[in-house]
Amino acid sequence: CKCNCISFIFISLGTGSNILSALQDLFWLLKSKAEKQLQIISVLQWVLTFLIMGIACTLILMYILCTDCWAIAALYLAWLVFDWNTPKKGGRRSQWVRNWAIWRYFRDYFPIRLVKTHNLLTTRNYIFGYHPHGIMGLGAFCNFSTEATGVSQKFPGIRPYLATLAGNFRMPILRDYLMSGGICPVNRDSIDYILSKNGNGNAIIIVVGGAAESLNCTPGKNSVTLKNRKGFVKLALRHGADLVPVYSFGENEVYKQVIFEEGSWGRWVQKKFQKHIGFAPCIFHGRGLFSSTTWGLLPYSKPITTVVGEPITIPKIDNPSQKDVDFYHRIYVDSLIRLFDKYKSKFGLPETEVLEVN
Repeated sequence: CKCNCISFIFISLGTGSNILSALQDLFWLLKSKAEKQLQIISVLQWVLTFLIMGIACTLILMYILCTDCWAIAALYLAWLVFDWNTPKKGGRRSQWVRNWAIWRYFRDYFPIRLVKTHNLLTTRNYIFGYHPHGIMGLGAFCNFSTEATGVSQKFPGIRPYLATLAGNFRMPILRDYLMSGGICPVNRDSIDYILSKNGNGNAIIIVVGGAAESLNCTPGKNSVTLKNRKGFVKLALRHGADLVPVYSFGENEVYKQVIFEEGSWGRWVQKKFQKHIGFAPCIFHGRGLFSSTTWGLLPYSKPITTVVGEPITIPKIDNPSQKDVDFYHRIYVDSLIRLFDKYKSKFGLPETEVLEVN
């Protein structure tokens, strides 16, 4: 009888252990699934912000003006007029917004990683040239407009400002949302202010290829639009701001795009939009909301690794000549190519891969 009791106890303990193990596995599975859903939600909200938030907020504000709550909209519009030039003067960043937990889920969806190769002096100002643009510049946003990848810890004392289309700052609500992340207009007034009247330790991130480069981004292709993009070099010379090449491996992998050939009607339409509005409409797709095998607006969860290269010391020249601009532009292009060649094999590209500079 005693032996039977002992056997029963051991069997019970074994069964309890199996149940506990099963419960732990179930808890881990549920937690993992919940985290994945939060990652999808965090990315979806940014995609919708990028595509429709400006227009949606404008329409909602116009609607409120026609309702009994018109005073709320009127007050905001009055504030908008008063605050109109704030984006041109460094904006209004919020460390609270930059540290939102949602950005960590955004980071982990891909995942996105920031790699530092050299220290940056807080006594200097910088212009980061970000390449490639991709469809939405997801790596640029996550790394420099949030603290998800630890940009402030990796570059202590440096304030990053991601520059984007000035038209975004004419949109109600959207402008305030962008400014809270340290995003500024990519125009001369804004850049001049940050580099000359905002002290030292500023880093303006310019996606040099812009809309033209986004038209050619496609998985498996590493090309940048840079040969005739020299305005950022001239700005660096006028302010004595050091140039820093930045390459984001994987930026072109997260969306698939229909590429129109030069001379086709589709490319003609895209170029007209780019010339008159500032952006080029792309026909692209990612994965679906509920399945990775269907088409949708969510980007594919491919790793994006952003490598910040060695700063190029730039002298201050109030009126740089074209010869000066061309000289430092060549140095910058060579530095970007060396950065790409040095890290390409570490992030999944073959040694034979060549960066195409257009």
